[in-house]
Amino acid sequence: MSKIVRTIANLATPFIFMFGLYVIIHGHITPGGGFQGGAVFASGIALLIVAFNAEKVQNYLKESHLSVIESSGALMFIGLAFAGICVTFFYNILIGSPLFGQIPPEGSNPGFIWSAGVIPLMNVAVGLKVIAGLSGIVLVMALVSSNVRIDE
Repeated sequence: MSKIVRTIANLATPFIFMFGLYVIIHGHITPGGGFQGGAVFASGIALLIVAFNAEKVQNYLKESHLSVIESSGALMFIGLAFAGICVTFFYNILIGSPLFGQIPPEGSNPGFIWSAGVIPLMNVAVGLKVIAGLSGIVLVMALVSSNVRIDE
């Protein structure tokens, strides 16, 4: 790729990553969530692969690391689901706590981020899983299409 494409990719990628994280974190009060934010974040990885070549990105983004991130997201999600099992599966244990679950006052409360309990944490877990999964898929597809040996 040309120097212009690489420069624009260097400039745009941090903003794409930040927007993806924003969509994950604010998924319970805005349209979005873990899957959508993870897909946005993985599109930043795809931009890096297009701009800098899959082999170069593979040096920084190992498949074993992606596997650990994806498994961590799954374990976090399962742990949060089972955390309230004494009441019911997927019970929102943090609602009503001073840090994560203040019940909002009556009426319209746009952007009241601390009103969802474990839902933002579940969005983070899903986001980790989607980021790692989609990034791994895009990386493997790019490596296979360029006929490069895939190291684990």
